[in-house]
Amino acid sequence: MAPSVSYSMTVRLEVPAGGTAVSQITTVVESSGGSVTGLDVTASGHERLRIDVTIAASSTDHADEIVSKLSAIEGVALGKVSDRTFLMHLGGKIEMSSKHPIRNRDDLSMIYTPGVARVCTQIAENPEDARRLTIKRNSVAVVTDGSAVLGLGNIGPQAALPVMEGKAALFKRFAGIDAWPLCLDTQDTDAIVEIVKAIAPGFAGINLEDISAPRCFEIEARLREAVDIPVFHDDQHGTAIVVLSALYNALRVVNKRIEDIRVVMSGAGAAGTAILKLLLEAGVQHAVVADIHGVVHSGREDLANAEEGSPMRWVADNTNPEGRTGTLKDAVVGADVFIGVSAPNVLDGSDVAKMADGAIVFALANPDPEVDPAAARETASVVATGRSDFPNQINNVLVFPGVFRGLLDAQSRTVDDAMMIAAAKALADVVQEDELNANYIVPSVFNEKVSGAVAGAVRDAARDTARDAAKAAR
Repeated sequence: MAPSVSYSMTVRLEVPAGGTAVSQITTVVESSGGSVTGLDVTASGHERLRIDVTIAASSTDHADEIVSKLSAIEGVALGKVSDRTFLMHLGGKIEMSSKHPIRNRDDLSMIYTPGVARVCTQIAENPEDARRLTIKRNSVAVVTDGSAVLGLGNIGPQAALPVMEGKAALFKRFAGIDAWPLCLDTQDTDAIVEIVKAIAPGFAGINLEDISAPRCFEIEARLREAVDIPVFHDDQHGTAIVVLSALYNALRVVNKRIEDIRVVMSGAGAAGTAILKLLLEAGVQHAVVADIHGVVHSGREDLANAEEGSPMRWVADNTNPEGRTGTLKDAVVGADVFIGVSAPNVLDGSDVAKMADGAIVFALANPDPEVDPAAARETASVVATGRSDFPNQINNVLVFPGVFRGLLDAQSRTVDDAMMIAAAKALADVVQEDELNANYIVPSVFNEKVSGAVAGAVRDAARDTARDAAKAAR
């Protein structure tokens, strides 16, 4: 792996003021596969220099190896070694701040008692005023049980907190939303549903995060029925929206229509199932899904007695209209699109070469994709991954801030497929016709147009949904 800022450290060294020690430092780092990104002299004397060297490594072990080699340079004394990522997390990454100063007794009397009592009375008489007079209007709960955190698995609620803090920071940075991490010390489905129902009055939206399948499906479905604010499992729907958006633009590159393509998917977990459902809703008519047991079809032995309505039974009943069987490798032959949300290296370049002309490959397993991107590019027309070191990164940050911004602005009580498809189309349209090419089908997360475009599309779709619901209720 290439050096990454994720494994960045600052090493304090004392070296002789003369001689070649300073140049040796750079040589040792580069020859060890690291990258020097900064070199600062922090103290100087006639005989010694103190130097802070900032280095990017490719892993923790690689960083330790580089430090060991630096300390072995003749005349070099090793001082403090600081992990820059850990430094950024010291004391957490987010904080609460007041919107108004409390400078005197007047301020105190209005922000707190006795003045606040009048506001409480107003809300008690008109509960809808909570959106206008409290943080509810701009607040989202980021809820996890720590059961499926990144690629780390079931690490529990405390270990999940740094991820949820990061999520909250992204909500604020990209959409101005106040998000609050809630890490629950239970993995009981009923308990999670009851807890979220109980805290829902203080929020305008619920973002479920890193909850393992298949429990995440039931938790989301039950909460959507139980609360009057939108509930959105980002691992499912955020990924699905970005994939659909990227597919819209990839199809523009290869000049194919969504209703004509055959899509093969690897992985039927939370993200895979959500992607599949959104693709079908968007017009895909030919989809085949494969998991660890091979191609999913209604006659497969392990699915014959699957409970009606279970996630895998749903996949079997709504895909594979041609009744294909066999392995993933069999299924991709002649396919127009491959989407992987499963495991590393389940395909190779020869499999991609057997796909249809103008093949599209989205290999999204992280950090190691389902097929080597370089090998896929030899024959596929468009390739996307979940990694930041390749073009066309499929990244949820592109959508979840804008989706919730639109939902909150519309004061939506739900989120549906129409809103998610609107978000996907808006994200796709951020890439202008004169910008579109095989290596640029999704915009950068730092493109200033992204969040506003997605938010506007979701807001309009949410208001349409609310109007339709009001008409139906008359």
